[in-house]
Amino acid sequence: MTPAKPSPHTTTTDTAPLAEPRVFLVGGAVRDALMGQTTSDRDWVVVGATPEHMASLGFHPVGADFPVFLHPLTQEEYALARTERKTASGYHGFSFYAAPDVTLAQDLARRDLSINALAIAYPETLAQVATSRSDRWQPDLTTVIDLFDGVADLQAKRLRHISAAFSEDPVRILRLARFHARWPDFSVDPTTHTLMHRMVDNGEVGALVAERVWQELAKGLMATQPSRLFETLRACGALRVLLPELDALWGVPQRADYHPEVDTGIHAMMVLDMCAQLDCDLTTRFAALCHDFGKGTTPADVLPRHTGHEERSLALLRDVCVRWRVPKHCRELAEVVAKEHGHVHRCKDLSASATLKLLERCDALRRPARFQQVLRACECDARGRLGLTEVPYYQADWLNTALNQAQQVDTQAVAKRAMQDPAYAEGKGDWIAAQIHAARLSALAPLFNA
Repeated sequence: MTPAKPSPHTTTTDTAPLAEPRVFLVGGAVRDALMGQTTSDRDWVVVGATPEHMASLGFHPVGADFPVFLHPLTQEEYALARTERKTASGYHGFSFYAAPDVTLAQDLARRDLSINALAIAYPETLAQVATSRSDRWQPDLTTVIDLFDGVADLQAKRLRHISAAFSEDPVRILRLARFHARWPDFSVDPTTHTLMHRMVDNGEVGALVAERVWQELAKGLMATQPSRLFETLRACGALRVLLPELDALWGVPQRADYHPEVDTGIHAMMVLDMCAQLDCDLTTRFAALCHDFGKGTTPADVLPRHTGHEERSLALLRDVCVRWRVPKHCRELAEVVAKEHGHVHRCKDLSASATLKLLERCDALRRPARFQQVLRACECDARGRLGLTEVPYYQADWLNTALNQAQQVDTQAVAKRAMQDPAYAEGKGDWIAAQIHAARLSALAPLFNA
């Protein structure tokens, strides 16, 4: 979705010392309001207060690294204004300073992008805030505090860092790339791009913790145009550090009769954007992301064919899942799609026996809902190709028809009969499974004999 034009407003830079603690709405909530978008997340900053003062008003402390408090009524988070200083490489290499003398300007200056360094003062004092429903407050967009030209950057659709302090936190590269995927018609300021590239060269990206990487990747995969996430990371060199399996796909050719776009990296991005177009869930999008990793390791003398890339993709995606601690459900679906997407594409050429075995390998009979995710990922793969984005994916209908036929078998009745057969004494569970398989195969037969 293209961001709306920011609403007319008047900015202020009034950051004079406060006579008593005050509260400010900051960051994304202000940004989104100016863009005409709604948000459920509100970030609050308290200037001029101590932890003791917050607690005395009923705010509940929850922050481990720096003072963060829950509002006694709304349970929204309120953070004391703070500054931070880089002490070591990576995401955890920071020391924080939160005290009454930290100003709003200092707190905003530590933020990543100009569009995220906007603030609006809450019209009541901290003591009044403690007893009010601040979550229902509608901010006055004519009173935006804009110290770093964030509004101008919104209007120009530009992602720009505030200061060189951007380079102190490598997570900010991922965040910017995620914002680029959320708003694909924005551009990255050239100075910011140069800074990101320098951060990669300095080894900062290699020090990121797995949890934060996965968190940002997951959000980016669910964005409006997820390809932008990875293209932005690739442009600054971060992709080869974070996901070398994906980075290796660019420049690798495929057969033009199957892939008119030819380049495997381009295909991967088209598949992801097709996932967004079809409103796929995160699990499906991750599977789509990983399905062709193996093509990046195809020997040059085999190209443009990619024989056996499925098994290579499987091994590579497992490495990625371990590296970034990808949730189990995402890994499991990705494994099925990597192994079976070629068979799904060619399902009309399969025999009844091969079709049933495909359904069994995909665990479609036990997990039909997950099988729909498999089919969706395969559809995105098939339609994520130059000139083929509107081609119907008939394979899904065919395999769902086959699945429905196989599901008609009364497995309990089959098992009961099998247990009465003399052969059951030797085979037992294996014998029952074989009889159920045979019954399902018979159920599929009419589809293939028609």
